[in-house]
This record gives sequence, C-alpha cells and structure tokens, in this order.
Amino acid sequence: MSDTKAGENKSAPPAGLQSRQTAMRLLGAVIDKKTPVDALTDNEHGHPHYLMLASRDRALVRAILGVAFRHRGDIEAALKHFLDRPLPGGAKALKHLLHVAAAQILYLDVPDHAAIYLAVAAAKKNPQLKRFAGLINAILRRLSKEAGTIRKMQDPFINAPRWFNHMLLETYGKEKAEAILAVQQYEPPLDITVKTDPQMWTARLGGRILPNGTVRLTGFEAPLTELPGFAEGAWWVQDVAASLPARLMGAIKGQRVADLCSAPGGKTAQLVLAGAHVTAVDLSENRLKRLKYNMARLGFDVKTWAGDLRKITPDQLFDAVLLDAPCSSTGTIRRHPDVLWIKDENDIHKLASLQAELLNHAIDLTRRGGTIMFSNCSLAPDEGEKLVGKLLDTRKDIMLMPVLPQEIPGLEQLITPEGFLRTTPADLPDDNPRLSGMDGFFAARLKRL
Repeated sequence: MSDTKAGENKSAPPAGLQSRQTAMRLLGAVIDKKTPVDALTDNEHGHPHYLMLASRDRALVRAILGVAFRHRGDIEAALKHFLDRPLPGGAKALKHLLHVAAAQILYLDVPDHAAIYLAVAAAKKNPQLKRFAGLINAILRRLSKEAGTIRKMQDPFINAPRWFNHMLLETYGKEKAEAILAVQQYEPPLDITVKTDPQMWTARLGGRILPNGTVRLTGFEAPLTELPGFAEGAWWVQDVAASLPARLMGAIKGQRVADLCSAPGGKTAQLVLAGAHVTAVDLSENRLKRLKYNMARLGFDVKTWAGDLRKITPDQLFDAVLLDAPCSSTGTIRRHPDVLWIKDENDIHKLASLQAELLNHAIDLTRRGGTIMFSNCSLAPDEGEKLVGKLLDTRKDIMLMPVLPQEIPGLEQLITPEGFLRTTPADLPDDNPRLSGMDGFFAARLKRL
C-alpha cells in the first residue's frame, strides 16, 4: 500500500511519504492531545491530512496506528535499546516518527527498506526533524536486523499503561489479566446479529454460531457492505457481548421500551426484533441520523428523541429502559487500542459519576414493576459492580433481578456470584486468537418497585 502518485512530476514526494507523515501526525494527536483514532479517521469529518489520502492509503494509516498502539510498549522498549542516549525531552515528533516506522518494520507486511527510507524522507521534509535524519536511519536499521528477536519477546503487561495493568490485576487476578492483555494484541473477530435463521446465514457467509445465536464470521474478502444480506437488512454488525444486555430484557413484546444512548442502533434493532415499541434516545443528532439510516436498512420503525436523557419528560413512563451508558470503553481495547492511551483512572471516576446520574434518571423514567437494564463496555468495577452496588444501597425503590444460567445457556460462566453479567476480551477462548474473545461488558438488570 502506498500513496497515489501525483503524476510524473520530479518534485512530487516519494510514493508512500504522505501516508507516513499522516500516520505520524495522527499518532501525535492521540498521544499528545488525547484525540480518539475514530474521530481522526472518520471518512467525513476526520483529520484533513487523512481525508486527502486515497482509500488504500487511509487503510495503511489505520493499520499503522493499530499496531503502533497494540504494541506501544514493545516498540518503546526496542527503540530505547538502540538509543545511545535518551531522546531530547521535547522531541515528540521524532518519537512519533520512530514509532510509525518501527510499527511497520516489526508488525506490518511492509518492506523494511521502504519503512526506513520513508521515515528518513519524512524527517528531511520536517524542519524540526531534519537534523535527526541520520539518527533515524541508524536506529531503524539496527531495529530491522533484530526484528525477529524483538517480536518473540512475550510480556503482555508492557503494552498497557501502569494504571490499567493495576486495575486488571486487582480486579481479575494475574492469570486473567495476562489473558486479556495477550488477546489485545490481535484484532477482534467480526460478529453479526441476524434477524432469523442463524444456521443458514452461517453457512452462507462462512462462520460459526456462538451459544447465544450470534454468528461469528471466520473469513471474508468482499467489503462488508457487499456481503449477502447486508443491503436487504438481514443482519447487522454487533459484538456478541454487546448483544447480551438486550437479550436479557425479558418478554418485551408490545411494551414501550426506551433505548437510552442508543446510537448506532444495534441494541435498538434487537428490541424492535423482540416486538417492542422502541423510542431511541441519543445526545447527538448526528449519531441519531446514523441510527435512522441503520433502522431504514433493516426495515425497522422506531421513534427517536435527540437530547440529554436527563431532560426527557415522557407523557407516560416506559415499561422498560435500556441504558448502555457512556464509559471509559476499556472493554473494547481490541477494537480501539488507542483507548489505553487517551483514558486514565481519572476518566473512570468522572464517567462513573455520570453513569450513576444517568442511571438514576433511567430508573425514574420506568414505571413500577418495569425493567431497567444498565450496561457499558468498561472493565473497571467502578463503572460496573461497585456503581450498581452503591445504587442498590441508596435507592429502596429498585431491586436486582439476577441473570440466571438458563437465560444464557453456554455462557453461564459470564454470570457473577451477585447475578451481574461480566464479560472480558479473554472470554470465549479459541485456539485461533483472531477468532477468540469478545468485548468487555458489564450489565445489571434491575426492577422498579
């Protein structure tokens, strides 16, 4: 993969240079400004330099960023090993450029000589980095010679920040923590929820059926939107863990159900499929537009409401409410490896406070005897078990409705002793790590008294 050539002009930049420069800029935006990769690589509103690239070069930038974050600790340790002295304190751009090049040499199918040449070329084009061109060349050549040895180093804890490692060890123990971090080095599999007949779609698309009926695709070459069943709305993309909370809502056919924080609409679609009359709520009008598009493709009719859910005043309380609350997203580190480098424990505490406020309002939106399903994709107990435990201690108008083993046959191991649902990226292991695991999720089912 390389940049599209700008004609035969001799002054044109080397093929591939713009994508490497863009990768360096975006890596810096994540590390230095805590900007999510998804925002930077959005095909409509992303970083200007990213939007200037051809589609194949955008794919290369995303691939570089993916491995750069999955293996950030390994790359950092390797570069330090080859440096005679530490980099200057303010040399952030130099460090980002070295990480981009090292990611290609160590983990991508890019010729080493091309990665090195383009890194040096990028340095020479940058007034701040021009004087480091020789150093960059020397470090990367040494790195290339020992790449095989570096790739064999196995310490999953090196690729996550200390605060995250501490949280995992304290919460899950050393063995589970190691398993979570080990599988994080691989991109996650692709799961879909089908309207009907998962056996047929498994055979047609190539995959396997998971215990809850989710279809896990095991290999496809065509773009997702060109796969059979997409255009006619026969299925939608949804991680197996994300599909579980809505499945645990109980018998909701004919009921008025609110899906709070609903976009992009995977859970909304499940609720409609179960026969509920759904009102989809989201703070963002733009995200609701995406949900509406998805519902139209699926042939589902839902009401929508854009705004802060704390300001909703329905004429009639809902029979059931699903709140998939905004969180630290630490359960999605396979899907979004940059999360570990843009969030920290302070974010967890702030988000837990917001979630508690939203959950209290979600309860107030539910009629007596109604169901409240609270979920999020965080691995931190402060955003899950501890949060709900405190709520149950303070609000006497709710009770926990424990998840029962017979409700998720084949996945009973995901139920905690208290009756919560807790998943991690290390669950659903497989001999092929690229087909194993699920997003980390927490869910609690409550009843309004």
